[in-house]
Amino acid sequence: MDTLGELTRQIVAFRDERDWKQFHSPRNLAASISIEAAELLECFQWSSDETIAEDVEKRRGEIEEEIADVLIYTLLLAHDTGIDPIAAIERKLAANDAKYPAEKAKGSRRKYTEL
Repeated sequence: MDTLGELTRQIVAFRDERDWKQFHSPRNLAASISIEAAELLECFQWSSDETIAEDVEKRRGEIEEEIADVLIYTLLLAHDTGIDPIAAIERKLAANDAKYPAEKAKGSRRKYTEL
């Protein structure tokens, strides 16, 4: 798979071949993203800073699947709402660059309103 567009087309084709679009309203897809993100978070629920690297290796397959689920639902939501995810990310990065200039934000966890 070479591009995000090709990957999205493959995901949409998979869904449409199964007639699942009827279950994929924007609200349902947004809920699914949140649910899958929570399942991803669950993979790290009891990890400590000391054990995180080992825990990731032990659960790598499960973590990969949950990341894939989040991305699949996100790409479906973007597709179905006509949002270009690459353009959206580029705009968000530009906005974040303006909010968090490197000279003020570097090494800081403060919110942009506190810089």
